[in-house]
Amino acid sequence: MATANRTFRFGPLAVANAAGNLLNGTVTSLAGTVNITLTQPVIYLKHIRAVNKTGAAATVSLYVGATGGSAAGTEVAFNAKNVPANDSVDVYFGGAGLRLDSADFLTGLASAAATITIEGEGEVGFS
Repeated sequence: MATANRTFRFGPLAVANAAGNLLNGTVTSLAGTVNITLTQPVIYLKHIRAVNKTGAAATVSLYVGATGGSAAGTEVAFNAKNVPANDSVDVYFGGAGLRLDSADFLTGLASAAATITIEGEGEVGFS
């Protein structure tokens, strides 16, 4: 019997003003089973909301790539997106969603510390 992906919610997570890891699905140990080959999970992001919790506008960028990364060309959402004071912006990923394999990290960067938080929904499964 095949199993379906499981839905999950993540966050709220603070986005720092230096690139940092926000989400990664790596399982550190797949050992311990007998006669079962386990694989790393896959995350499918469906929605992310960025919230500016301050009284001044701020910007946010999200990336997919290496741990702690913010390299040009890896932007995935909110590329220096202005988030008005005390407001939020949303991004929705169509189809199956934005796929994050075990080596992929969702990282982020805000224009100032303690301004932006993110939260979202997705599914976790196995490829």
